[in-house]
Amino acid sequence: MKKLFSSFILVLLVGIILLTAGCTQSPATTAPASPAQPSIPSPVNTLASRNEAYTSNETLVAFVGSAVSYVKTHGMENALKEFNNPNGSFIQGELYIYAYAYNGTTLAHPVNPESVGKIREGPNGVFVTEMGSVVKNGSGFYRFTYINPLHNNTLESKLGYGAQVDDDWWLGSGAYQGPVNQTR
Repeated sequence: MKKLFSSFILVLLVGIILLTAGCTQSPATTAPASPAQPSIPSPVNTLASRNEAYTSNETLVAFVGSAVSYVKTHGMENALKEFNNPNGSFIQGELYIYAYAYNGTTLAHPVNPESVGKIREGPNGVFVTEMGSVVKNGSGFYRFTYINPLHNNTLESKLGYGAQVDDDWWLGSGAYQGPVNQTR
């Protein structure tokens, strides 16, 4: 009887250890994306290492998704007014919504309002064209460099996420990941 009781206790302990093992994984561990979800690149957590706020990829995707929903609810004209508003609801910390036509015309950019209505050229034109291609069939991520208005317009690495609104235009936002010339 004592041997049976000891075996029962051992099986019970092993079961408890197995059940709680999944609860001790680090939050950075994620399950692979299902085919229905966009593939999310691993973040470069340089902002967190500088003791600053860190924007997760999931937060970035949700932010852009909320902007697409806003367009569907309020229409293009009202949405673009809100996206262009430097004090609007689509500027949250380092995140802001930008909007582009697939021909490269800036439709909304609250940080660079002087670019609205103009076709982006040079390095920014490459970004708009290449990210537009990434999101042409739905949504996607794109890495680029851009000035960070929160850090004295320092050129920083940025992970952008964009989503197609319709066949004519798309929305995006991005999370800064540290100065371009930062030594690692």
